[in-house]
Amino acid sequence: MGRRFFSALFVFACCALLMSLVPRAASQDEPVREVTILYTNDFHSAFDPIPAYWLLGTPKLGGAAQLTTLINQIRQREKTVFLFDTGDMFTGMLSFLTRGEALMEMMMSMHYDAMAIGNHEFDYGSDNFSRQMNRVPFPVLGANIFYKGTDHPYSRPYTILERNGVRLGVIGIIGQDARSVALPSGITGLDFLDPIPVVRAAVAELRPQVDLIVVLAHQGKTGPMQTDAEARPEVQRDFDEDIRLCGEVPGIDVFVGGHAHRGIEPLFVHPKTGTLIVQTYGYGTRLGYLKLRLEGKKIVAREGELLKVWSDQLAPDPVVAAKVQHYKQQVAKEIGGVVGRSKVRLVRSYRTESSLGDFVTDVMRAVSAAEVGITNAGGLRADLPEGPITKGDVLDALPFVNSLVVCEMTGAQIREVLEQGFTLERGMVQVSGLRATYDLEQPRGKRLIELRIGNQPVQDQKLYRVATNSFLAQGGDLYQTFLQTKQSTAGKLLSTIVMEYLQKQTEVPAPASERLIPMSAKVRE
Repeated sequence: MGRRFFSALFVFACCALLMSLVPRAASQDEPVREVTILYTNDFHSAFDPIPAYWLLGTPKLGGAAQLTTLINQIRQREKTVFLFDTGDMFTGMLSFLTRGEALMEMMMSMHYDAMAIGNHEFDYGSDNFSRQMNRVPFPVLGANIFYKGTDHPYSRPYTILERNGVRLGVIGIIGQDARSVALPSGITGLDFLDPIPVVRAAVAELRPQVDLIVVLAHQGKTGPMQTDAEARPEVQRDFDEDIRLCGEVPGIDVFVGGHAHRGIEPLFVHPKTGTLIVQTYGYGTRLGYLKLRLEGKKIVAREGELLKVWSDQLAPDPVVAAKVQHYKQQVAKEIGGVVGRSKVRLVRSYRTESSLGDFVTDVMRAVSAAEVGITNAGGLRADLPEGPITKGDVLDALPFVNSLVVCEMTGAQIREVLEQGFTLERGMVQVSGLRATYDLEQPRGKRLIELRIGNQPVQDQKLYRVATNSFLAQGGDLYQTFLQTKQSTAGKLLSTIVMEYLQKQTEVPAPASERLIPMSAKVRE
């Protein structure tokens, strides 16, 4: 797609090249300078500390106010500090009820220096996020996002930051995978360009003007929606897309990743370009720390780690704590009040069938009188507790503006959806009303071994009523099969439907399991 934007950048790049040929006036005695880069990614409204049940003693990690205290301790200790985020601040109960305002206000009080745009920033539509990003004093960056069919950028592409004589050129991008998991109806007015040529042009323009080039990127494969991902290496995503971009575009000093929730420990040095690639596990449980020593514009030493945010050892920052409490009080009526009880804790799992997935799809199927219920693992964002369940609990688990949709699907189309789920690219599809046996050792597209609906073998040409959410019905998570179906919507949000269902029950039992049956080695023999 031709853009005048790239023509303009080409002119700037030529001018920048000429400027780079002029010898620098700096002497050989130029002092060594130190700069510290702090970074977060995929915060997902984790305002409160999280019980780290995968660690001995279940200590608490994270929390916005505690994270702020740790950041301020480093600012007091070190001279030149920058704080960045690579997107997906949104999602979660407070985000849903304030349309992201609470998150942007929190970042303002934490004094972020720049932020890249993630896919979840579009959960409430691109117009809403445009309002939110214009209310904060720090730059919100998306160099490859344009208004559809135009050369007009949606946001700032980059910024130049200067502190204590150190100049950083900071570029923000979002990748194609991240775009594909954004709410389709939330981005209809936008185009997302290939980030590589965009970054290449921006680096050429900025390089002569700054000491360091930093890219804030929200790209790669969708991360596992599990707070214990750091203890589960089997669910960790790669960061191959980040490595590829840094190999294609020389001149990037630091590349801060996001979207994959991939804690990179230790930091990764690109073997071709020397770019430092970093990322945290998300949810604010770790603070990314990177300290660089510069001679001129050259990095001569580096050290980096992912600092655990030990909540019980950090006094909450009073400003951020007060702001979070303000928003909680503002929405108290909408999050308070018990709506039901559960006999067991309903938990989520990104790569397998889960009890929460079973429960939610059972509810979808029951209230719509559908034969099958299907939802995506990525749409389940928090467990539901054993015992009393509040409105806030439900909104944390189902924080999206997703309504219930009923589709008429053939047996063959249901097979397509299940086969896509068994790729695990977007997590394991969650289901009700069917029983599927699958084998992940088989090639993609051939992993579904047996499928029964209503305890009967599926008929490929028969039409079935399938309850799903509006995100999938719009082709979200690349489930294009739903776009080929006749659809009707119930109008109500999925979170509201679950609340109403809970209110009608005395206590919900553990849902029946074994709907998605993996083939064991013994069965294959």
